[in-house]
Amino acid sequence: MNANERELILKEEVYAVVSCAMEVLNIRGHGLHEKIYENCLCVEFRLRGIPYTQQERHRVMYKGEIVGEYVPDLVLQEQLILDTKTIERITDHERGQMLNYLRITGLPGGVILNFKHARLEWERLVLTKEPRRDANKRQLEAERADFLAPGERR
Repeated sequence: MNANERELILKEEVYAVVSCAMEVLNIRGHGLHEKIYENCLCVEFRLRGIPYTQQERHRVMYKGEIVGEYVPDLVLQEQLILDTKTIERITDHERGQMLNYLRITGLPGGVILNFKHARLEWERLVLTKEPRRDANKRQLEAERADFLAPGERR
């Protein structure tokens, strides 16, 4: 099955996240601290009536024992992890991190939002149903998109 034949998982939720992130970027601008964008997204989600949790703790288990915890920035509608960043660009490091977060939480998808530049950089990540042997080939689907800030031209 190719990418055109697959139905996008969590399409509406991802659209809502990107719409909220664009609103935050348009109002606050780029280059602030990650936590500010996280908190702005919370305000935007509340105003739009979108259910979310912030900084909810998830136990990391190993052979039946708790070995740590993971605290995602935001979880949207109990389905989608949101990770806010202010980095040069999203790399395989961030993608791998999100994949681990999805495994730990058991949630189906995640979105990495990068507010570093005037254009919002974002990626949608979804665990595949059939794990691949090579993690570097990604056990996820990624879609990238850049959006221009108001008044900016390509």
